[in-house]
Amino acid sequence: MVKAVVGANWGDEGKGKITDMLSKEADIIVRFQGGANAGHTIVNDYGKFALHTLPSGVFYDHTTSIIGNGVALNIPVLFKEVSEIVEKGVPMPKILVSDRAQIVMPYHILFDEYEEERLAGKSFGSTKSGIAPFYSDKYAKVGFQVAELFDEEALKEKLERVIVQKNVILEHLYHKPALKVEELFATMMEYKKMVEPYVCDVSAFLYDAIKAGKNILLEGQLGSLKDPDHGIYPMVTSSSTLAAYGAIGAGIPPYEIKKIVTVVKAYSSAVGAGAFVSEIFGEEADELRRRGGDGGEYGATTGRPRRMGWFDCVASKYGCRIQGTTDVAFTVLDVLGYLDEIPVCVGYEIDGEVTTDFPTTAKLEKAKPVLEVLPGWKEDIRGIKNYNDLPENCRKYIEFVEKQIGFPITMVSNGPGRNDIIYR
Repeated sequence: MVKAVVGANWGDEGKGKITDMLSKEADIIVRFQGGANAGHTIVNDYGKFALHTLPSGVFYDHTTSIIGNGVALNIPVLFKEVSEIVEKGVPMPKILVSDRAQIVMPYHILFDEYEEERLAGKSFGSTKSGIAPFYSDKYAKVGFQVAELFDEEALKEKLERVIVQKNVILEHLYHKPALKVEELFATMMEYKKMVEPYVCDVSAFLYDAIKAGKNILLEGQLGSLKDPDHGIYPMVTSSSTLAAYGAIGAGIPPYEIKKIVTVVKAYSSAVGAGAFVSEIFGEEADELRRRGGDGGEYGATTGRPRRMGWFDCVASKYGCRIQGTTDVAFTVLDVLGYLDEIPVCVGYEIDGEVTTDFPTTAKLEKAKPVLEVLPGWKEDIRGIKNYNDLPENCRKYIEFVEKQIGFPITMVSNGPGRNDIIYR
């Protein structure tokens, strides 16, 4: 059976924990898109980890972790991450890398930095991980697949071709030093040495695994609102964050994805620029940020303070719908225990009209939140295992959200640990 774990909002919903938890029952975990630009924070028996490329299921010794063809593969970052977890006592994970995955080139990171620098105040708030230049090259057909590392002559020839274009931009747009083919070729040969033992025809491997009845988990990065088609364009990422793309980014048939667990946070947070209707500021935001997540709401990749907001029913309903949600995992609910009252955004007012449908970006920029205030439960709910043992106002909050978004909340996370979960 194939399940996908994806985010409903701007990312940072707590997918890492949910994937780590569901991996217990999984044989194979596949990362199907994105690169090392976003992180998943995981707390388990080995300690606290921020993973960027490795799937969040690497902590179990019965699982195989796969880097799918849809991933922006930064080879040195992947292997640095492997050695970091092994140093902390995690058994060496079983890893497979798709031969069709494309490689984040050293110049992708440079271009990302130079472009943000050039745009200055008008920048996209990139994590400078090379993601937009990488996907631009992939779709302009000048990217490099892992398989190309194994034909040295063709690789050198292609590098020479591609570098001509890159150097024109470097020299004339950014006024930066030109790239040298020999240096890049040498780097590619180092990448080849690192990745060679793990390269595999992932699509064929997964085909056989599905036939053998294995449990496969597809792990997405970020959330619905960062999708380039359906998100808050242009303040989005460069690869599709939707479960539907899991079929493409892993190389499996779409009808094999039977369960789509969409992770929704009990309040809102976002890293990076873009419209964020339920955003709060000042002391109110600082307090939520301080108490939020495990050790505060700061980006797992950048360490940037996340922007905070109240729960947004409009964005979450849309985010769940566009994912094709079968189950909602509702996370970080324990964080809200300090509040007397909890505001919830139930609609957007745009040009004097209230809507509960998530609009396109230009309208979104004008939207004002319509808030409904629910009573808080003023209690620490960590450690509770049964839904009925939650305080009444806490259950009412969950049921209110569930009714507003229209998708079943089947899991409630009430703490950062692997076992802090309530099944409904």
